[in-house]
Amino acid sequence: MATIHDFKADSLAGTPVDLAQYRGKVVLIVNTASNCGFTPQYKGLEEIHQEFKDKGVEVLGFPCNQFGKQEPGNADEIGAFCEKNYGVSFPLFAKIDVNGDNAHPLYKHLKSEKPGVLGTEAIKWNFTKFLIRKDGTVYKRYAPQTAPQELTEDIEKLLAE
Repeated sequence: MATIHDFKADSLAGTPVDLAQYRGKVVLIVNTASNCGFTPQYKGLEEIHQEFKDKGVEVLGFPCNQFGKQEPGNADEIGAFCEKNYGVSFPLFAKIDVNGDNAHPLYKHLKSEKPGVLGTEAIKWNFTKFLIRKDGTVYKRYAPQTAPQELTEDIEKLLAE
């Protein structure tokens, strides 16, 4: 059975990252965008990162321009925006597609493991969140409107497992 540890993704700087390095950690994976109504969630994601990074939690952001073209920037622009406006220090990855034929293999896996509402595998919008257990399996999928702070209880539960 595949887990997130079987995938690789490029960092925002373009360097390949083996997700196996997150083995033994609780991981929160989010597709992000800089010009979205949910963009202020970067602040909450950074708060989760700061609160739990020393306890074995990683927040991973995957910029995506598939929803209303709300992530038009290049890697440098995305990184600068996130750092300047929200103090983002958690890892950001290269811009990807999360839906369609060109969807990143990681996202194909996440969607097949935890389909959204009505069983659809499509990502509905920016800031859809996936919480991953320490063994790399998908625990839960959260809607874009779910604030990062609402995940604290589930994160603590997975840390205790």
